[in-house]
Amino acid sequence: MNQALTTALIGIGAAQAMKLPITYAKTKQWDVSQLIQTGGMPSSHSAGVSALATYIALKRGLSAIDFAVSSVFGAVVMYDAMGIRRAAGEIAVEVNDLDERLERLAEQHPGPYHARKRKALKEQLGHLPIEVLGGAVLGITIGTLSYLFERRNK
Repeated sequence: MNQALTTALIGIGAAQAMKLPITYAKTKQWDVSQLIQTGGMPSSHSAGVSALATYIALKRGLSAIDFAVSSVFGAVVMYDAMGIRRAAGEIAVEVNDLDERLERLAEQHPGPYHARKRKALKEQLGHLPIEVLGGAVLGITIGTLSYLFERRNK
């Protein structure tokens, strides 16, 4: 079994699973869709790449090429989650608001015709910096525990 891959997948799964009770604590409603949603606290992207890089650092050392690759990959993933994907989510919010405003205007002025979109754009695409940090801390913890578990069982 590839322990590095397993560690990364556990990081992703744990972060996704944590979104369910965290969302419940905020909204007082169970939203099972959080198990497969992007965005939210903690970032599963950050948890996965941080778990992978941490495990590799502990197993192979900081000078290992695979640690360098996983670290750069992780930095790009986390930057993307906070930057491009977050910006796309903010644009989706504006487009959805624009559609609602046009609908209200169409009701006030019966002449123009406005066909509402069938489905609103998904707004929660990226992460706030605190969500990425939360995922990174979770990932570092999982990567460390995975390494210690493997070392103990040798």
